[in-house]
Amino acid sequence: MVNFQIKADSDISASNQLFNQIRFAIASRQFPPGHRLPSTRQLAMQTGLHRNTISKVYRQLEDTGLVEALAGSGIYVKAQGNESGSKLKSPTFDKYPDANNIVKDSLDQLLSQGCSLNEAREMFLTQIDWRLRCSARVLVTAPSNDIGIGELMTKELEEALNISVQLVPLEELDGIIDQISSGTIVTSRYFIGQAEEIAAPKSVRVIPIDIYDYGQEFQLLQTLSQGSYCGLVSLSSGLLRAAEVIIHSLRGNDVIVMTAQPTEIHKISAMVRVARIIVCDRFSFDIVKSALQKNRENIIRPPEIRCIENYIGADSINLLRRELGLV
Repeated sequence: MVNFQIKADSDISASNQLFNQIRFAIASRQFPPGHRLPSTRQLAMQTGLHRNTISKVYRQLEDTGLVEALAGSGIYVKAQGNESGSKLKSPTFDKYPDANNIVKDSLDQLLSQGCSLNEAREMFLTQIDWRLRCSARVLVTAPSNDIGIGELMTKELEEALNISVQLVPLEELDGIIDQISSGTIVTSRYFIGQAEEIAAPKSVRVIPIDIYDYGQEFQLLQTLSQGSYCGLVSLSSGLLRAAEVIIHSLRGNDVIVMTAQPTEIHKISAMVRVARIIVCDRFSFDIVKSALQKNRENIIRPPEIRCIENYIGADSINLLRRELGLV
């Protein structure tokens, strides 16, 4: 069971602390699709919060499309995008309602056993043709106010998959989809509900990616002495905000968090002079190292720099390779 912690003396509300921690557990797949969330009684015992507060948080999660309530059973993490099976549009599949899932599951088994797409095409022509059309256009989407997280995902996918990937602001996704005949949309679970709503009527599929869980980094932060400074540098302003809230939830005011994006050189320069630990993504690493070198004369004790090599989890990269026929 994930250990949720609520800081009573934090200036962030208890419900917001819990909401962000549960949302992070879902996005990092600590709570995978189909996972039953703890009961309000269990969470009340663990966090000390009133059960009404926990119920309010669960309703917020349900409103965002991340979980669903099953009467008499509990609250469960929803399967998103391609996890629940993509529905093909053809008379054959309309005639046999269960055929789509059967073909998809069979194809996945063949691919996992080393069967090539060309070999499988003979058996599942419609499914393979559709996948190849979707694979021809891969879109990454994220909100305009956090386009940095989209840039992070796009850079990682292009390097890992060796294909061209187009970054599209979530607000423009509907118009872009109208211009293409088919495609694959990739996004974080943070934004999957909005992307699914836009893509549902179109001939495109949505694949959610799981993010790195930052477990080692959070453990390292727990070792910081009271009053220590912690630096966070990332392309994504949204990732910085989420990390700041979670660290606040874990350590309250014991640790002073400093955040910066790679373009904010003055903030990074201040950070390297006082921080004990700096956590950054690999696209920001060289900038942090450069700032450290330039300010070395003013630094008594250099910070420990932890570079996060991948925002996207390895399992998600492997899933995309398979779904895009790149195995």
